[in-house]
Amino acid sequence: MKKIAVLGSSGSIGQSTLAVARSLPRQFKVLALSVNSDIVKLKEQIEEFRPAIVCVRDKEAAGRLKAQVGPLTKVLCGEEGLNELVRDKEIQQIMFAVSGSSALIPLINAIKSGKDIALANKETMVMAGPIIMRLVKKHKVKILPVDSEQSAIWQGLAGLDQTNVRRVYLTASGGPLRNLPANKFRQVSIEKVLHHPRWKMGKKITVDSATLMNKGLELLEAMFLFNLGAEKIKILIHPESLIHSMVEFNDGVIMAQLSVTDMRIPIQYALSYPQRLPSQLAGIDFYRLSKLRFEKPDFKRFPSLMLAYQAARELGTMPAVLNAANEESVNYFLNKRINFLTIPKIVEKVMRAHAKIADPSLGQVLAADAWAREEVGRLGY
Repeated sequence: MKKIAVLGSSGSIGQSTLAVARSLPRQFKVLALSVNSDIVKLKEQIEEFRPAIVCVRDKEAAGRLKAQVGPLTKVLCGEEGLNELVRDKEIQQIMFAVSGSSALIPLINAIKSGKDIALANKETMVMAGPIIMRLVKKHKVKILPVDSEQSAIWQGLAGLDQTNVRRVYLTASGGPLRNLPANKFRQVSIEKVLHHPRWKMGKKITVDSATLMNKGLELLEAMFLFNLGAEKIKILIHPESLIHSMVEFNDGVIMAQLSVTDMRIPIQYALSYPQRLPSQLAGIDFYRLSKLRFEKPDFKRFPSLMLAYQAARELGTMPAVLNAANEESVNYFLNKRINFLTIPKIVEKVMRAHAKIADPSLGQVLAADAWAREEVGRLGY
């Protein structure tokens, strides 16, 4: 039985991870959980899974939870508590389902502690991919991709390295605004942006899907995870979202990974690898499948994707700046401070103002991240 921790257990990926653990109780023991502040959901999870350790990043919420749980569950709080949790010697694998850049330091501490990582957080890899992959090699741990697209590439490669690869097709649904005319973007509502046609996700990642920045972040993530140059990665709009990505090899053979749009599939594989455990989920019914569509992305309508390719060419601290500026801009949009079209405009301005460091240390990556967030504030939106 594998002992796992689920960071971000109240979010969609976290809850899907617990659904996998619930369906396979002989294979997985949930030893630790963490949330940002949702102690109502966390308390329900504690009662079901009986973890030894939980962490709540919000200190006030953590204090309230301590008064509600029994002595068998240790309650930690804040950044320090999360770093303590990931170092626990009993934990064998950690699901990183925490969104955003705040997961970077806990991720690094988990790797240094010798834990295998099921990674559902792309921002950390975008910020510091080369640093993370060097640590993975040094500490002889595995990063097992959870995002359906990265999982598909990983499965398509089947252990082969990038020298065998002609190109990778990173598929995208096109997001909630795929068919919306460009002249409607300025007035598009938050509700429209958050209504994804295929996936149920958190607000930030759903906005990123609407701008196609999510696919840009996945481009950078794939570069670092699989040691690929940006020129080998092509974005392909695929509205049906049944092909999760494809790998084309030097001999022209293409390996495509297909499955229904359910995150429990890549989650289960990341947790069970190298085994393929049985699943009760329905497969694809090819007799009812009439067509699969593919389109080129429109860089003019979705300039965030172009900015991600720019960061992929420049590298250094530029991906961290791209990510930080985007996080802040999306937050502004969700809080109704800017309209939808302003998100990529802010990111572009911040990238243009940045003095890139070519081979940054972790401290320089964190400094670039902090500078970009401050720069967004200085723009005065």
